[in-house]
Amino acid sequence: MKKVRLTSAGYTFIARLEEEKSPKTCEWLIKLMPWTVRMRHVSWSGSACFARLGDLAWEVPYESPIHIPSKGEIIVYPGNIPNLQMGGEFFMAWGPAAIHTQNGKLSGNLVLTVIEGSDKLAEYGEVVHLKGEQEMLVELLED
Repeated sequence: MKKVRLTSAGYTFIARLEEEKSPKTCEWLIKLMPWTVRMRHVSWSGSACFARLGDLAWEVPYESPIHIPSKGEIIVYPGNIPNLQMGGEFFMAWGPAAIHTQNGKLSGNLVLTVIEGSDKLAEYGEVVHLKGEQEMLVELLED
């Protein structure tokens, strides 16, 4: 099992790559690491934060699309349906959430699940919500 460390605003989360559910999405993510993104609070989706991907993930196919991620699940919306959203999203649920836009609901591939630090996800989400955009480092851990 491959693991990823997510570090942001003084918080560290360890997540497993969901290679069985979304192999192509995981392959895409591994190629980007180490990767720095800007996480911001969602506008339409509940208790979650996200980073805009623009057209960075347009080649990623739908593999295990979900609309309502559970706490600690991170999904990638490839953004290749331009009429729904301004490009793709790296979307992390820290509580009840459903990935939405003003144009309708989206779905994304489950790419990561937080396995360490999930007890701090809501606290981190509040930091993003109240203090604004936070830089997050996403890096593959050595086996």
